[in-house]
Amino acid sequence: MESTKPRTRLTGIAAAIVCACLAFTLTACGTSGVSSSEASSSASSSAASSQSASSSAELPSVTAGTAPDKADITIDETIENSADGEHAIEADGTTDSYSNVEVVKTGDSDSGDEADFYGDNATIFATNGATLNLSNIVVESDGTHANGVFSYGEGTTVNISDSVIETEGNCSGGLMTTGGGTMNASNLRVLTSGNSSAAIRSDRGGGTVNVDGGVYATSGTGSPVIYSTADITVSNAYLESTASQGVVVEGKNSVTLNDDTVVADNNTKNSDKSDVYQAVMIYQSMSGDAANGEASFTMNGGSLTNANGDVFFVNNTVATITLNKASIVNNGDGAFLRAAAAGWGNEGSNGGQVTLKATAQTIDGDMVVDDVSNLNLYLADASTFTGAINSDGEAGDVYVELAGGSKWVLTADSYITSLTCDADSIDLNGHTLYVDGQAYSAGTASTGTAIEVVVSESTGNGPGGEPPSGGAPSSGSAPSGGAPSSGGTPPDKPSGSSSSSKPN
Repeated sequence: MESTKPRTRLTGIAAAIVCACLAFTLTACGTSGVSSSEASSSASSSAASSQSASSSAELPSVTAGTAPDKADITIDETIENSADGEHAIEADGTTDSYSNVEVVKTGDSDSGDEADFYGDNATIFATNGATLNLSNIVVESDGTHANGVFSYGEGTTVNISDSVIETEGNCSGGLMTTGGGTMNASNLRVLTSGNSSAAIRSDRGGGTVNVDGGVYATSGTGSPVIYSTADITVSNAYLESTASQGVVVEGKNSVTLNDDTVVADNNTKNSDKSDVYQAVMIYQSMSGDAANGEASFTMNGGSLTNANGDVFFVNNTVATITLNKASIVNNGDGAFLRAAAAGWGNEGSNGGQVTLKATAQTIDGDMVVDDVSNLNLYLADASTFTGAINSDGEAGDVYVELAGGSKWVLTADSYITSLTCDADSIDLNGHTLYVDGQAYSAGTASTGTAIEVVVSESTGNGPGGEPPSGGAPSSGSAPSGGAPSSGGTPPDKPSGSSSSSKPN
């Protein structure tokens, strides 16, 4: 093990750690005004201020999936830090390696921006082009804004494998990446119980996150397993949320799932911004934490099980959803896909513009597209869709294209704008399909035109670009005012300020 950074350490295989019990008021993960959220129904600052660390749930108890337990890891050394704003391990422009260590962090950050953008108070922190290699370690944090392992800045890379990360405080993600950093993780067990504490988390400036294998679970409010303002790829992993979404993508960013198992039970609201629960949410908060543009969610193989509400919910952004041979089960009472306005963006132009591409895919459930949203639905390679689209009547524009032997079986009357299909592609099943106001005749081929999708780089899904007043709180994301709403890149670290010391 090598490192050039000073740190506080206790040596010994069985060092005793005593954690102080800290009482504080949570004012949301950001520190001012409006900020983005790790929840579809993100808390307002006033709602968040009524919660405290003591309200956090216990760490998830996950028996599914394959990942190391703490008992599996041999500990030769314990490194701890309890000072507010500091780190237990920091790599600043260096190449450092750690293995077989226990890393313990208590203490808080009193600045959401410093913690969420720059890594203040993170348990393990890498910055300024550092390369930090971590293997067979245990990371435990219990403090506000005490993220587990943090990679900040272009050229910074964290490689972590065969390890356990547990965070118990609010606004304390497991893996955190901002400012263009890189995070490579394999075979981890990451458990978080705090509010706004995604297991795989990013913030302003994003970066690249690659995860292979392991177990990732959350139990706090506003704590999806994945919160993306970055390009995040997760493969061969088990992902579970017991209060929040499974996945959230904000702005011009992406999540790709390859052969993963996702179990999501979004059942707790902390604001009135959204009326629905969902397993996957794609949106733009307009806070400046994510650049504007086309969002992306891709699922190749694997499974997604939703316990409550909708499977997919898209609002105030342009999004492409790609599904390829994924098993998707909706045990909730909502739609398979809902593209609709919510409490983000400017009223009248804050719906979802969705392109859904399905290949060899089975889709069961309805689709709802409100009058400020639109949908291009492409079914290919013998995909099947059993459900209705806008069964309550005409609303947003919808184009449906069925190719390669794909089928649509209606479960209720449906209303779309344009249709491309072969003569045997649609089974009306006793219902009526209205295409641009006209009833479709069973057994006929059709040729239609896709809906033009407008991708704006300067605003959300409509004109304006100002965050809504009293808007979304932080997920560990930046409050508005830190950067323009078209941004997504954190400003430079203020001169004379160190992210490893308590902010002034």
